[in-house]
Amino acid sequence: MSIPIEDYGIIGNAHTAALVSRGGSIDWLCLPRFDSESVFASLLGDPGHGRWLIAPQDPIEGSSRKYRGATGILETRFETADGAVTVIDFMPLTDREDQVDLIRLVRGERGRVRMGTEIVLRFDYGRGIPWVRSQLGGPSAVAGPNAVQFTTPVALRGTPELTTVGEFTVEAGQTVPFTMSWYPSHHKTFRSGDPVDQLLATENRWCDWSNHCALKGPWREAILRSLITLKMLTYQPTGGIVAAATTSLPESPGGVRNWDYRFCWIRDATLTLYALLSSGYREEARAWREWLLRAAAGHPSEMQIMYGLAGERRLTEYEIPWLPGYADSRPVRIGNAAYQQLQLDVYGELMDALYACHRYGLEASPLAWEMQKQLLQYLETIWERPDQGIWEVRGEPRHFTFSKIMCWVAFDRGIKLVEQFGLEGPCEHWKKLRDTICSQILELAFDRERNTFVQYYGARDLDASLLLIPQLGFLPPDDPRVRGTIEAVERELVSDGFVCRYTSRPGADGLPAGEGVFLACSFWLANSLCLIGRRDDAVALFERLLAVRNDLGLLSEEYAPIEKRLLGNFPQAFSHTAIINTAANLAEIETASAVRGEPGTDKKPAG
Repeated sequence: MSIPIEDYGIIGNAHTAALVSRGGSIDWLCLPRFDSESVFASLLGDPGHGRWLIAPQDPIEGSSRKYRGATGILETRFETADGAVTVIDFMPLTDREDQVDLIRLVRGERGRVRMGTEIVLRFDYGRGIPWVRSQLGGPSAVAGPNAVQFTTPVALRGTPELTTVGEFTVEAGQTVPFTMSWYPSHHKTFRSGDPVDQLLATENRWCDWSNHCALKGPWREAILRSLITLKMLTYQPTGGIVAAATTSLPESPGGVRNWDYRFCWIRDATLTLYALLSSGYREEARAWREWLLRAAAGHPSEMQIMYGLAGERRLTEYEIPWLPGYADSRPVRIGNAAYQQLQLDVYGELMDALYACHRYGLEASPLAWEMQKQLLQYLETIWERPDQGIWEVRGEPRHFTFSKIMCWVAFDRGIKLVEQFGLEGPCEHWKKLRDTICSQILELAFDRERNTFVQYYGARDLDASLLLIPQLGFLPPDDPRVRGTIEAVERELVSDGFVCRYTSRPGADGLPAGEGVFLACSFWLANSLCLIGRRDDAVALFERLLAVRNDLGLLSEEYAPIEKRLLGNFPQAFSHTAIINTAANLAEIETASAVRGEPGTDKKPAG
C-alpha cells in the first residue's frame, strides 16, 4: 500500500529534491536534476524500485518530525523502549553542477537504539540495476553516465536481492554520518567533506536566506515555509522553478490523470514573481524573469506553455510500464505532451509577469520590451482562436473565457507599460484591441440569466479561474457581474468548503471525473471574498486551507476533503505561491495588496 502523500517531507539543494517519508525512507530522488531519471522511485512502486531507509530495528513507540528552524533541513525523531534518535536529512546547497550530496546524520538523544539501513539503488526509474563495488569507505555504484558513492563508518554489505544493508547502534551524544554523493561516471573522483561541518554550513546558508523575508503579519510562519519550499523547487543554475518535484502522483487515486510536473510553466510566472518580489527576494525574482525571457525567446508563434529547467522545448511524453504507479495509478508518465498545446492565456501571463517586474522596480531588461511588442503583434492574429485553456484539457479546443481574459490582460499590461513607465508602443491601437476583446467576452461569456461568467462561450459550466477576474483588473470587485460570479462559484463549485476547478462531468475533458478539490482555486476564492468586503469569510477559508497542510507545512496540488488526503504532485509550487500571496493580501500588506495586476486602481468596468 502506498504511503500517504502527506507523510512525506522534502529536502533539496536547488538542483534536485528528495522526498523523505515519516518512517525514515527516501522514496523519490532524481539525479542530478529534478527532471533526470530517478535513483529512488519506490514512491511510484515498491521498495524494489529504489529507496534508502534508515530506521530503528526495534519497535517504534513514537515519532515526530520538523524542519530545523527556517531551513530545508529535516529532522525525524524516533522513540523506542531503549532510547531515542534523530535522523537529520539534508542536501548541502551548492553552486556546482558536477556533484550532488545527500547527507543523513543519525544522532543519539537518549539511551541506546539499534538502527538499520537498507539501500536499494535503481537507476532509470526503478529499472536500472547498477554495478556496485566497495571503495573509499563504502559502496560505489555505476550505471551509464551516473556514479554514486556512499561514505560512512557503518559496515555495509550486499545481499542476494541486490540490496545494500547495515546495522549499527547509536548511543546518546553520538552521531553516525552517511553521505551519498552523485557525480558523472566519467569523472575519476568526487569531493568529500565532513558531514557535521556541512550541516552547519547548510544551516547558516538557509538562515541567511530566510532572514531576507520582508513580509510580516500573522501568517509569517506559513509564508516563510512556502518561500523555503519554492527555493527548494528552484533550479539554481538557470533560475527556473519547477511546478513540483514529482511526476505521476494522481489527481484521483487509481485514475489516469497522472502528469509529469518537473517542468517550468509560464502560467506560474506572475504569481511567483509577486510572491518573490513582495517578500524581498529580488535575486530569485530576477533569475526567474531571466529564465522566462530566455525560454520564450524566438518567434512568438513558437511560444509554449511550459519549458524544461534550462528552457528546453521538447518535453516528449512517454509511459513507463514497469512502474505500477502510486496507489496503482497508471500510467506513470515521463514528459508532458501539453507543451504542444495552444493556450492563449500564457501571452497574458508573460506580459503580466514582466509588468510586475516594473511595478516592483526590478531593473529593466533591454530585450524584454522588443519581445513583448512582437508577442502582442502575434497575439493580435490568434486571440480569436479556440484553445485548450488553463487546465490543459486534452479534449476539443474551445473559446475558454479565462484564455480570452488573459488576452485582454496582455494588451492591458502593454498599455500600462507605455502609460506608466514611458515605454514606446502603439498604445491607441492596443486600446482598441483591448476594448474589442472585452466586448466579446462580456457578450459571449456572461450568462445574464444566472448573473455569472461561464467556462467557455455558450457554456453553462463554471470555472474557478473566473475568480481571478477582479484580481486581474478586468472588472472591479464591486461590479455586480463579479459578485454574481463569486456567488455562483460558491454555489456550484464548492465541495466540503473547498473549490473544484470546474464543473466535473465524465468525459468533459476527455477523461473521467473524480479528482479532488484544487487548492489554488480555494486560495483564489479567499482573495475574491476579501476584495468584495467579506474579509472574515476570507480569513476563515484561508485558515482552513492552512490546516490542510501536512505537519511540515507542505501542500500538494489537490485535496480530498472526505478522505482528508493530499492528492497530486508534491509539493506544489502553485499552492505555496498562493499561500504567500493570499497571506500578504489578507494581512493588508501594501506591497502585495493585489495578487495580480492592480485591480484596486481600475474602478470602472473594463467594458
